[in-house]
Amino acid sequence: MIPSMACRGIARFLERRSLALALGLIAIATVRIVSTYRVFSFTIDEPGHFACGLEYLSKHVHRYLTEQPPLAQAAIALPPYLAGIRPLGEGNYNLEGRDVILQSRRPNRTLALMRLGILPFFWLACGVVYVWCRRHFAGTVTTLAVAMFTLLPPVLAHAGLACTDMALTACLGAAFLALVLWAESPVSSRWKRAALLGVAAALAALAKFTALLYLPAAAALALLFYVAAERPAPRKLGSLVRERAASFAFAALVGALVIWAGYWFSFGKVPAWNIKLPAPDFFDGLLAAQAHNRRGHPSYLLGHYSLTGWWYYFPVVLAVKTPLAFLVLAALGTYTCCRNLSIAACRLPLAFSLGVLLPAMIGHVDIGVRHILPVYIGLSILAAVGLDRLLTTEPRPLGIGIRRRAWQAAAIILLLWMAVSGAVCHPDYLSYFNEFAGREPAGILVDSNLDWGQDTKRLGRRLRQLGVQEVSVMLIEPLTLPLPTEDAVRRWYGLPRIKPVDVYSPGEGWNVLSPTIAETLGLRFKPWWERMPPTEKVGALWLYHIAPARGSVQSQPTPSH
Repeated sequence: MIPSMACRGIARFLERRSLALALGLIAIATVRIVSTYRVFSFTIDEPGHFACGLEYLSKHVHRYLTEQPPLAQAAIALPPYLAGIRPLGEGNYNLEGRDVILQSRRPNRTLALMRLGILPFFWLACGVVYVWCRRHFAGTVTTLAVAMFTLLPPVLAHAGLACTDMALTACLGAAFLALVLWAESPVSSRWKRAALLGVAAALAALAKFTALLYLPAAAALALLFYVAAERPAPRKLGSLVRERAASFAFAALVGALVIWAGYWFSFGKVPAWNIKLPAPDFFDGLLAAQAHNRRGHPSYLLGHYSLTGWWYYFPVVLAVKTPLAFLVLAALGTYTCCRNLSIAACRLPLAFSLGVLLPAMIGHVDIGVRHILPVYIGLSILAAVGLDRLLTTEPRPLGIGIRRRAWQAAAIILLLWMAVSGAVCHPDYLSYFNEFAGREPAGILVDSNLDWGQDTKRLGRRLRQLGVQEVSVMLIEPLTLPLPTEDAVRRWYGLPRIKPVDVYSPGEGWNVLSPTIAETLGLRFKPWWERMPPTEKVGALWLYHIAPARGSVQSQPTPSH
């Protein structure tokens, strides 16, 4: 058991040293993130984002993929650009990005530099968690919230990839916090905070267009919770709106100017509307993102395939991609905050997390926890509130007659459980699943939740260890590309001769399958790989060795995971 005096001493230490402890936690997480750079090959989306960023920096345009705004892509391309990497000018942005990486003098260094461009967004997200809690909670919660956020495998995974999701997380969190600071500000500082709100909201919009949906939803829920808890008179509400209307308009003007600056102060015709506007690529990209959501995206969940997704997709994702200890603590923190909705600090994390989750649930692009990654900012704060409750307060409202020391011991166990569950999966944060998922998570989720092309370099190393001269592959990463790209890809991955997998019968020797491809082929018959377990796994990839003796299923080696 943990003595109460010791816990009070720990609480005082956490409060007094919150900044130093937070910086230490962020430093440890940074080391864990950077250590993954050279382990993994580029994922499917990374070359395309890199190509868009290079186009943006070198040509001052953003036309490769207008559906994604330029902030994160520019950050991805900036370190390689400063190192002398320049675009090749190919028409397809995915091939452009891949060729620029592979034809550079040191492809591994180029990829590491790309991923390094996302690291400041991770630091910003941690800073948002720290400042938010420091302002609204005790120092104990502040330190614990930063710990919760930096221990989450999905956060560590996407902080280590050259994609847009961590940029959205950081900038959306900063925008919501700026909105709260503006709403709470006295008259003397309202205009300064309005300017901060405009800049932060614009950066969120420049990170990913879904911010234009998530931020208003979170703000609306925060207002709804305020009205439900405070029950202000209509006259008071009207007075609050009038007092802040001018500064809000100023924030909107600042945000519009920042977005225009993000598109190099361009001015031109928006094709769909046939009118000239500032930042035409912004409006063109916004329309493209809306069209993408309307037509949907190929999605996979619990063995089923859909083009429009499921309303319960993201709740399932959170249930299996988040450490169980974190979910328990977040549930306790949510319970605590719901009992204290009259306190503004308790309402805001709930409003932010629901403002991300609920709009995502009605969308039609269900392709990974990365699309709701900002939800972990609010959930981390709620989990910290739950952990702090166990450590420092008597849980009488729960109605359970358990001694204080038992609750404190439970808090320590949950914290250690969460830390260990993330540490043992290193460096495979991207393919992390909790205990709910069982031994075969591919039956629940694939794509960027499990296999996004990240393990092909590891596959090459393993095949060299096995002395394989030829392998049949079915990978998410296309290896049959126009020369010289095909040779460059195979050399970088260190792969032997390759040929396609036969879906009707296993070929002799080694066969490698991507779970993402294998689970989403939509075959009308049961393929051979569903009748036998893999011989072994390399990261998320399935390896099957078919013995030459008639290629029978019974001749397989004993599986080794």
